[in-house]
Amino acid sequence: MSSVTPDQPRRPAAGVRADARRDDARPAGAARNDDARRTDDGRREDARRNHDRREHGARADARREDARREHDRPGGRPAAGGRVPAPRRSESGRGRAPLVVAAGVAAGWAALTSYLPVALVLWLAQFSEDAGSVAGALRAGLSGWLLGHGVPLQTTAGPLGLVPLLLAGLAFWRLTRAGVHTSRAMGARGGRSPRQALTAAVAVGLGYGLLGALAAVLVSTGDLRVSPVRAGVTHAVFGALAALVGAVRTTGVAGMLAERAPAVLRDGVRTGLVAGLLLLGAGAGAAGLAVATGGGDAADMIGAYRTGVAGQAGITLVSLAYAPNATIWSTAYLLGPGFAVGAGTAVRTSEVSVGALPAVPLLAGLPSGPVDGFGAALLAVPVLAGMAAGWLLARRLLRDADGRAVPEWGALLGPAALAGPVVGLLAGLAAAASGGPLGGGRLAEIGPVPWQVAAVSTAVVTAGALLGAAAARVLARPAARA
Repeated sequence: MSSVTPDQPRRPAAGVRADARRDDARPAGAARNDDARRTDDGRREDARRNHDRREHGARADARREDARREHDRPGGRPAAGGRVPAPRRSESGRGRAPLVVAAGVAAGWAALTSYLPVALVLWLAQFSEDAGSVAGALRAGLSGWLLGHGVPLQTTAGPLGLVPLLLAGLAFWRLTRAGVHTSRAMGARGGRSPRQALTAAVAVGLGYGLLGALAAVLVSTGDLRVSPVRAGVTHAVFGALAALVGAVRTTGVAGMLAERAPAVLRDGVRTGLVAGLLLLGAGAGAAGLAVATGGGDAADMIGAYRTGVAGQAGITLVSLAYAPNATIWSTAYLLGPGFAVGAGTAVRTSEVSVGALPAVPLLAGLPSGPVDGFGAALLAVPVLAGMAAGWLLARRLLRDADGRAVPEWGALLGPAALAGPVVGLLAGLAAAASGGPLGGGRLAEIGPVPWQVAAVSTAVVTAGALLGAAAARVLARPAARA
């Protein structure tokens, strides 16, 4: 067998025989020296290969160790001097849609999802054996959709501007989602850019305004007139404001503003929102109780329309669309200013003067006279709502401090005092949105007076929140000292 090492190339058969003859011709000593030299060369070659193999294994072990350390490193950041993986494409650069397309699709979908329920309800409301067509329902749905955004309708009986706030809330929510989807399509999610949030809101508002103007043109006929300019501007402002709410949340601008705002302002706004929700809850409870006690009259009014089961269901749903309006009117009633159901009328805890009213089931729960006896306790409800909000404020500040110390008077009474103006602003805006004309003549004035509701709610909630916060601090002092 030849002593050729594995790294040496294999020779042709003729060359091998020639080498063998030369080897046979050599002296025996020379042959033994060659064999020894070849053996030493083979050993050195084997040693070199073993060394290379060990070094290669050591380098592989080192690479595996580095990879394990990079995996265990917090945040997945590569070690200094290590091999940096290729950056992944960010979410903002993936699947971006043009702003015009994204805003147009989002605004159109928001309009469609808020319009279809209105068309269905109004189709049921006018349904009877000889009335109620699909074309009429679609046109009536457009009219109701415009009214739900605050666009007045000019009819032969006078202007119709009493906004169904349940429909307005539905449209506002859908437009908020439109702002969310447009911000994501722009790649502005989590970017904390006020400019991007405002851009998304304005784009959605412009698209929504065009749809409002188009709807006004489609519904305007001889007996119904709607200004396209008024409808376009109203829908544009409404859509931009609602989309801005969703855009600031998606982009993170809302969180950024909350972080930069002073703690007193944050706590004051939060306490005001709590007090406002408690007030509205009390108003909703009072309105529901009034409608329940007058349920017989409401059923007689619905039955007087003679439209069948489907028509009565539609009329009931139309009345439910105005349930938030009744809640705000009931809240104004509890606060004291009350509301009107026509020119020269007043519905307050101290006075009830109304004339002839339309056969609307929602008006069946109106009080028949001023409150007396135990009914006067209703006047304490707004104060109790403010006290509860102030108490919750103090308890939350104590919980944040882990009971180690009682909050300072300034950190406690400052937010409590701000809660009143926050509630006053929100209550005034709600009162303004809940009222409007329901035709000409006597029904031209319906709803509460906004400035009166704002002033009274500011004073009542401020006093109640201060009392509740102070009481909670005084009662919590012994426990904190212990």
